[in-house]
Amino acid sequence: LLGSRRERKIGICGVVNMKKKILKNIDWGIFICCILLSIIGMIALFSATYDSEDTSLQRQLIWFVICIPVVFIIIFIDYEAIAKISPILYGIVLILLVIVLFTDPVNGATSWFNLGFLSIQPAEFAKIAVILFLALVLCKIQEKGKNEINRPTKLLIALAVVAIPVLLIIKQPDYGTAAAFLVATVMILFTAGINKKYIIGTILLVVIAVPLLYFFVLPEHAKDRIEVFLNPESDPRGSGYNLTQSKLAIGAGQLTGMGLLKGNQTQLGFLYPKTTDFIFSVIGEEMGFIVAGSVIIIYVILITKSIYVAKTAKDDLGTYIAIGIAGIFLFHMVENIGMTMGLLPITGVPLPFVSYGGSSLLTNFILIALLLNISGRRQKAIFIE
Repeated sequence: LLGSRRERKIGICGVVNMKKKILKNIDWGIFICCILLSIIGMIALFSATYDSEDTSLQRQLIWFVICIPVVFIIIFIDYEAIAKISPILYGIVLILLVIVLFTDPVNGATSWFNLGFLSIQPAEFAKIAVILFLALVLCKIQEKGKNEINRPTKLLIALAVVAIPVLLIIKQPDYGTAAAFLVATVMILFTAGINKKYIIGTILLVVIAVPLLYFFVLPEHAKDRIEVFLNPESDPRGSGYNLTQSKLAIGAGQLTGMGLLKGNQTQLGFLYPKTTDFIFSVIGEEMGFIVAGSVIIIYVILITKSIYVAKTAKDDLGTYIAIGIAGIFLFHMVENIGMTMGLLPITGVPLPFVSYGGSSLLTNFILIALLLNISGRRQKAIFIE
């Protein structure tokens, strides 16, 4: 009996020591970046929804409070164990992506399950499942050697993992989220050691496919967005209205901003949607170049640290997951900020941690939790107890 108690005590101490080592080894700079972005986002939401019945800020605060304990729960579950259940998560996500196509359209897209008190966007949670499952599939493929990924049949299997959910997301249609998957996939495959001939072939295929997609596949509203991007002044009161107002807002902010609750485009309702797609425009107008520039710097630090986690991960699985997450954040940051400035076409992509959205916020914090999980287990000594 005494031996049994002693063994349990030693086991408990071992678990506690392991958790302490994980927490000590984590790159907390990643988490701090996310908290700073969330705070800036909620300040912008406060200003954007002030003196209105919009409850976006209150909902965002609730989701933020929910996200924090979720992060710490995921940190202490070995990411290898999480990856092992990714086929189940992947299957659930595919089912949800099919079912959501039969829901009522919101702003022309069937992307949300409207539950009354909240809306759930399965495409956001698909990011988690697809990255985990793709990383697991690549590791299985490369068990016999790193070069296995360059075998056409094996590469097609990996690409199919991404292609199925991407096609379902395009069907909604949600081209911005679909593009985020593609960027993450390219970064993962490049890290996995894909042959240059496939990269060159893909580039040539894209060059050939883009004109065909534009003329024969893209719907009219998507073509309008591209045309507005190329020539915003062609329809300033129609398709080019949002972009024009966004550029006016950012330009009006100058160095220090017009002040909270004082932005003309933000407060007079010219900027839309100001809580999601164009939240960066609110920041630029009311907080100015200093804060807006700081937001970009924080994202650069976050993405750089994510890539470093991928580089220093203890195994290929951790590397692939981390680089995929870095790809998701990289695309969202570049696309959202780029479109608000008129540098890229408008796609309706939210700004991670800043834009309003419960599904987006929870997904982003889960991705961050996986990054922290991987960074905390970079030293193999942690597992030696």
